[in-house]
Amino acid sequence: MNEKILRTLEFNKILLQLVEYAASELGAERIRRLRPSSSYEEVVHLQNETDEAAHVLRLKGHAPLSGIFPIYTHIKRSQIGGSLNPAELIKIASTIHAGRSMKRFIEELIEDNDLDIPILAEKAGQVGDLGPLEKSIKNAIDDGGEVLDSASHELRNIRQQKRRIENRVREKLESLIRGRNAQKMLSDAIITIRNERYVIPVKQEYRSNYPGIVHDQSSSGQTLFIEPQAVVELNNELRELHVKEQTEIERILQELSGQVAEYADELFVLEKAVESLDFIFAKARFAKAMKATRPQVNNEGRIQLYKARHPLIPPDDVVANDITLGADYSTIVITGPNTGGKTITLKTVGLLTLMGQAGLQIPVSEGSEVSVFREVFADIGDEQSIEQSLSTFSSHMVNIVEILKQVDHESLVLFDELGAGTDPQEGSALAISILDDVYSRGARVIATTHYPELKAYAYNRKGVINASVEFNVETLRPTYRLLIGVPGRSNAFEISRRLGLSDDIITHAKSLIDTESNEVENMIASLERSRKEAEKDYEDARFYLRNAEKLHRDLQKQMAEFYERKQEMYEKAEKKAAEVVEKAKADAEEVMSSLRKMRLESGAKVKEHELIEARRRLDAAVPEIDKGTVPAKQSRQKRKLQPGDEVKILTIGQKGTLLEKTGGEEWQVQAGILKIKVKEKDMEFIQSEPKPEPKPLASVKGKDYHVSLELDIRGERYEDALHKVEKYIDDALLANYPRVSIIHGKGTGALRSGVAEFLKHHRSVKRIRLGEAGEGGSGVTIVEFK
Repeated sequence: MNEKILRTLEFNKILLQLVEYAASELGAERIRRLRPSSSYEEVVHLQNETDEAAHVLRLKGHAPLSGIFPIYTHIKRSQIGGSLNPAELIKIASTIHAGRSMKRFIEELIEDNDLDIPILAEKAGQVGDLGPLEKSIKNAIDDGGEVLDSASHELRNIRQQKRRIENRVREKLESLIRGRNAQKMLSDAIITIRNERYVIPVKQEYRSNYPGIVHDQSSSGQTLFIEPQAVVELNNELRELHVKEQTEIERILQELSGQVAEYADELFVLEKAVESLDFIFAKARFAKAMKATRPQVNNEGRIQLYKARHPLIPPDDVVANDITLGADYSTIVITGPNTGGKTITLKTVGLLTLMGQAGLQIPVSEGSEVSVFREVFADIGDEQSIEQSLSTFSSHMVNIVEILKQVDHESLVLFDELGAGTDPQEGSALAISILDDVYSRGARVIATTHYPELKAYAYNRKGVINASVEFNVETLRPTYRLLIGVPGRSNAFEISRRLGLSDDIITHAKSLIDTESNEVENMIASLERSRKEAEKDYEDARFYLRNAEKLHRDLQKQMAEFYERKQEMYEKAEKKAAEVVEKAKADAEEVMSSLRKMRLESGAKVKEHELIEARRRLDAAVPEIDKGTVPAKQSRQKRKLQPGDEVKILTIGQKGTLLEKTGGEEWQVQAGILKIKVKEKDMEFIQSEPKPEPKPLASVKGKDYHVSLELDIRGERYEDALHKVEKYIDDALLANYPRVSIIHGKGTGALRSGVAEFLKHHRSVKRIRLGEAGEGGSGVTIVEFK
């Protein structure tokens, strides 16, 4: 991508924000080098790795990436025989530890949660076994960069000797500074060091009282720092041991550096792996902070951005817009006055496209799409060059000429105020000609202009559509809402009237406008009114259609559940009846046995065939249950039905209200929002119960409130979707539903995983599963309650 375009669309500012989420300088440097890719396969891969990391963050909230350092130059120096210092070795050990921690973190995630994160697993798999090197460094050097006594046996002995001699030196010097005349002869009763030798501060006039070597004097010359003769030999020994210590330390560091060189190849791979992991998780953390989602990627020039927000505008100020391009039309011409948000719309499309092609998630709703373009071209803002003495128009033309040299069917082109800065008639003609040329090459184009001649442009060309940014005449402020299909108008007369300009002046001004312009403005105004009315009607129709469809599905599900439970109840009743009869038969057998015994004992004249006949009659008393019929309701109330009665529709188990009789035995019944015809034999009258008084300060549902058996959260943002799921589960529990469905779609799987994670920890959920083939498959989660 052209660096100038990246600056124009402010991609560099996105990178500056993204750098803040890197855990190391390695990741930060990788981010600074990030550029949008023009390869479809690479963009898909980049989006996949960001999505995997985002999924991990949703589950765990973090990733252990601290302690990573750039170690490439240290490794290279060790390879050529250089000796690394303790700080450099500690950075290598810390990076090894961070890589091992990250590898273990990812492996445990996959094992414990059965996660499918192949890209992160591959990166973690590149971390080799560098434990021996890390252990060698940590055993020799502490976290502060000091070489430990345990680094070698020789170093331990040298330091023990040093400590013994230092103690002897201190003892001798302390005896001197505690002497009888020390307070008078010494500047201060302390032991200090000069030239790496222990000395005491002696006043100039008492120099002869302390024979020894003078190593320094104070700035005033009044104090001499003398090494007394009594400790000269001991200091000499200390100096020799210090040299031996440094020699041994250098040997240890050289030995560790040699080990680093032995592991050089594995360390290079480790550095690349942790750099990639830091980079990937930085993208995921940035997406989480921006409340971004993963866009679908195509290479067909199709852009579909739902609730798109410019990422550099504060969330409280930005207006979300739906922007589509490349499906039904390949060119959008946005007309209307300045300061209405046209340029922001251009920059939003351009910047989100670049972010998508760089593997970044973008601030849009689920289901949005971006296309991979070979080049993105933009002519935005005043590029006037004072040094070259170019006018605004000339500067724009220089850019456009360069664009026209390179544009093709794999390009996205953004023109801001096309043709501006010159004679309006010539400028609008040039703008139309340029748009025609770019359109003929198959490029995707969005252009803004305030020329009225371009308002009719889209009506005469297939594949081109008008758009405008809405302006509220009442508040005299733009709403920044993009209206695709409606050309913009100036609103100058309405704004002037609102600001107090005389009606006479406005009327006179209108008379000066040619008839054709008036007709265009009136047409646009009519289109806006019609659009607003159509949008309202459409939303109302969608609301009623959704409710009707949901109620229809609910009725079907409830009927299926009713018949399923009916058969189950029949089987239970049959089983219970059989048990009762079996017990009765056993009791009867016992009675008959007693009768036989009595006949034998007492000689009673009860004949055998009479006993057999009695048992036959008992057997015949066992009822046969017909599974194909529904037992009649024993206590159905007999009453002549009237309009307004509440009834129960027996065939579907729903309540309804009688509206009118449509035939001999048929009624029209209002069931929820549906009106259906039901025969009298298929319903029964319900005795209405007195309605309880509403409780004060309580939030209660209306009598027509209906809880659907399913919740559709497709297209929702992640956090909003979970909030709706939580509220829906509460409503479903209040409605005593045994089972509900949550429709999240297949998409990237982010919503599915988030819903599953929430439901697993809900106290009232018994079991969850994905839908069967006939229930929506993996796009639906079935929830069963306790």
